[in-house]
Amino acid sequence: MTRPPYKLTAGQRKLRRIFHKLVVLLLLGGVAAGLISADRFGFFGKRKPDDLLRYHNRAFYVPKVVDGDTLDVAIADEWQAHPQTRLRLWGVDTPETVKPNSPVQHFGPEASAFTKKQTLGQEVRLELLAHQTRDKYGRVLAYVYLPDGRMLNRVLIAQGFGYADPRFEHPHKADFTRAMKEAQKEGLGLWKNLKNEDLPYYMTPPKKSKR
Repeated sequence: MTRPPYKLTAGQRKLRRIFHKLVVLLLLGGVAAGLISADRFGFFGKRKPDDLLRYHNRAFYVPKVVDGDTLDVAIADEWQAHPQTRLRLWGVDTPETVKPNSPVQHFGPEASAFTKKQTLGQEVRLELLAHQTRDKYGRVLAYVYLPDGRMLNRVLIAQGFGYADPRFEHPHKADFTRAMKEAQKEGLGLWKNLKNEDLPYYMTPPKKSKR
């Protein structure tokens, strides 16, 4: 005599569906954890650096100043495989002096000289932002604090050696903009004899359309 097929009750079918979902979620979680671990250990390419742990709120000696808003500190950059770490100052843009295929810009040498005077051969303290620690060139983005406690980024803007860069969001953006407007109003530094053609492209007034 043939035994009739066993039928699951509605409750049993519900429990089976829940069990299957849990199994799938556990499998997906395991795969995700494996991928994260593989990424951390560099299986998908260069390992992401822990810049906050390495640089944030630490002081370093400055052996080289590249220009007004770029300098090196004496700690190896393992991510870039360099014996020193190159910094780009958050929120300030000084006129170019060493950019390839570009002329030296208005007040660029003065800005470079100022940063050298303030930092070269000194120890500076760095502050990084958790949401973005590097720029597209791999340089560490930082607020740089001078030995006297002043923030170099803001000092450059307030004394007319650089522009408050409007292109990127950061906590001091509004304050930097106010400092720039005050320097512009007082005609400090680069603002004293500035021409429209000296302005960076992101600050050039839009051309009026002809009708």
